[in-house]
Amino acid sequence: MATAPMTWSLSPTTSAVRFNWFDVDFSAMASEIENADYVKVTQGLGDLQKVVLTCVHGSEAEVYLYGGCVTSWKVDGKDLLFVRPDAVFTGYKPIRNMNWSLVNSENVEGNPCITLELRDGPYCRSMWDYSFHALYKVTLDRNTLSTEIKITNTDEKPFSFTTALHTYFRASAVEASVRGLKGCKTLNKDPDPKNPVEGKEERDVVTFPGFVDCIFLDVPSELNLDNGLGDLITIKNTNWSDAVLWNPHLAIESCYKDFVCVENAKLFNDVAVSQDPNLLPSADAPLHPKKLHFLQLRDSGVTYRLGCFI
Repeated sequence: MATAPMTWSLSPTTSAVRFNWFDVDFSAMASEIENADYVKVTQGLGDLQKVVLTCVHGSEAEVYLYGGCVTSWKVDGKDLLFVRPDAVFTGYKPIRNMNWSLVNSENVEGNPCITLELRDGPYCRSMWDYSFHALYKVTLDRNTLSTEIKITNTDEKPFSFTTALHTYFRASAVEASVRGLKGCKTLNKDPDPKNPVEGKEERDVVTFPGFVDCIFLDVPSELNLDNGLGDLITIKNTNWSDAVLWNPHLAIESCYKDFVCVENAKLFNDVAVSQDPNLLPSADAPLHPKKLHFLQLRDSGVTYRLGCFI
């Protein structure tokens, strides 16, 4: 099995095609799955269903079923994620235009974990004509938020895809910085996103001095974000080969100063997923994309810690 974890931790981070909203009543299903102490299904903005995870240590996360979108991650009462004020919670536009099902919840020593599911339907088949099964797991610990996505090909033909986690971190953009990218090949999409400029990152510390839209290839398994607000966030990943740094600057003048985007991605060398389950590599084998019945991408954790990098 090929795995690709991603973890965010506060010194206290999925691959899917985006699909459409379906009018589904999850109330009966949610009552069976939610845990009264650690997992709650409730109404969010726009009357959209959201799942609230609460750790025994006090940290909290919110996940909207619409979009399978983590919109909040709080440690010691401080939200480390950012939702733009122009985000639309209508079921027709982003946050993201697909609806996931909550299929499982667990409690491991007071740390909640939920699993969301997405399958193809007529709407997405009209755009992308393949059958698939996606599972998205979100786990909350004292100072760590971990996500894992598993894509299974249920079609009669192989398919390929690219993916990225468009993670907005709350930050002071002018003070924020990222460590761990030195030596990576870069594709700078400023000024022309259709013709990115190839280069190599020479800086130990990458900052956000203005508009930033840059792809970093073959990144290490750990990056460190200083959000400029006194928090250091370690972003770990497995099988996410690339990373993207983005800040819109004056293009979104109302809020660009308040966040930066640091996202795990797999943007090139499309992941090809075979329909043959007998071609699975072992867990410790290198990733051979053209021989996968399923691909598992894991944010092995985003860890938060105050005051120093870990």
